[in-house]
Amino acid sequence: MRICRFEDSRVAHLEPLSLSRPAFDLLCGQTTLGDKQLRHFASESAAALIRPYLVEMYQERHPQTRINDIDWLHQQTTLMVNARWLPPSGTAAIPMTPHVALIDGQVAYAVVPKELLSELEADNVDACLDAWKEALPAMTAHGTMIEYPWHLIDHNADALHDDFAVIAASHSTGWRPASFHLTGPADRLYIDPSARLDPLVVADTTNGPVIIDSHVVITAFTRLEGPCYIGRGTHILGAKIRGGTSIGPNCRIGGEVEASIILGHTNKYHDGFLGHSYVGEWVNLAAGSQTSDLRCDYGEVNIINDGRKVATSRRKLGSFIGDHTKTGLGTLMNTGSNIGVFCNLLPTGELLPKYVPSFCQVAHGRVVDTSPLNELFATAAMVMSRRGVAFTPAHMSMYLHLFDELATQRRLAQREAEQRRLRQSA
Repeated sequence: MRICRFEDSRVAHLEPLSLSRPAFDLLCGQTTLGDKQLRHFASESAAALIRPYLVEMYQERHPQTRINDIDWLHQQTTLMVNARWLPPSGTAAIPMTPHVALIDGQVAYAVVPKELLSELEADNVDACLDAWKEALPAMTAHGTMIEYPWHLIDHNADALHDDFAVIAASHSTGWRPASFHLTGPADRLYIDPSARLDPLVVADTTNGPVIIDSHVVITAFTRLEGPCYIGRGTHILGAKIRGGTSIGPNCRIGGEVEASIILGHTNKYHDGFLGHSYVGEWVNLAAGSQTSDLRCDYGEVNIINDGRKVATSRRKLGSFIGDHTKTGLGTLMNTGSNIGVFCNLLPTGELLPKYVPSFCQVAHGRVVDTSPLNELFATAAMVMSRRGVAFTPAHMSMYLHLFDELATQRRLAQREAEQRRLRQSA
């Protein structure tokens, strides 16, 4: 049966990470939500129904994928899979009988007949979901619906265990270089043969697997605690990688990272702590940048999400950082920070504001507009070219759309931040 992954309106709760990618492209464990969905149904490909402004860039990355092809969707029965669904471990046969599979009232996936797909468009997904729940038999789905970015962190350790089981079923585990030190079971260790590890590297698999992907470089005095995943081409530079951490491809990571997810091409080369955080692509965390993930009073962490204050019911929560954001030397990020795309955080010697909208900078404690867009894009193009990746017109079009779409949010947040600063200084 044909499969199509779709986004509903709740992907807005996954900002800033979902601003520049479909929700099914978010990493959890070793692989993305989308990869796990395909693995669960033992399928190699799926179409996509995503926010229109993402289509051009996603098509550029996946030229063979049908994206927002409404005519194709209207042709026959299709398995529609919610982009936010984290499936359970293992595989399942693709269901054939029309029905909706629900988790807490939300559609995780649905087998939708042709006649019910005839009204589906990119801008009416939520209305169609309600119609499908009315018209089709319901069953309970397994797995989890990802509501907020911190849910990905919550489930990351378990996802790493599940992903490692797939590796262990098809690859030899336990191999390690002679100078490599292992604490814990050898059958929880996977090192790709192309990886390069210096002497005096330690892996601890006591609490979970350690997965080191292809062409990884790990220098001396690094400690890796499972469960963790080091993505292909990444360099780990004398760092402490704590359990529950996933690091995407082609990153440069030093210092200490705990229970965090870092997407590809991000640079945290120097010392500094990052904990219970989710970091986007092409982010640069300068030397001495620190993330608080615990309030000094051990209280519940609140966060600004989709324009509102959300109680997370968590005592440990760090920062959520959008693509192409940069910090200055010694930047101090507050507990439960939401930082958008193309932000520039300059140190003040104090904790920075917890909410920094996209295309803003924190300068001398004030939240203001960042550099002109042409300068931001020129810097992004230079950074990306150093890793052999082009900043294309599709990237520019997507970020221009975000700049315009988020303008009101940006002005409101800047005004509130200035009023708060003035009250504190009075």
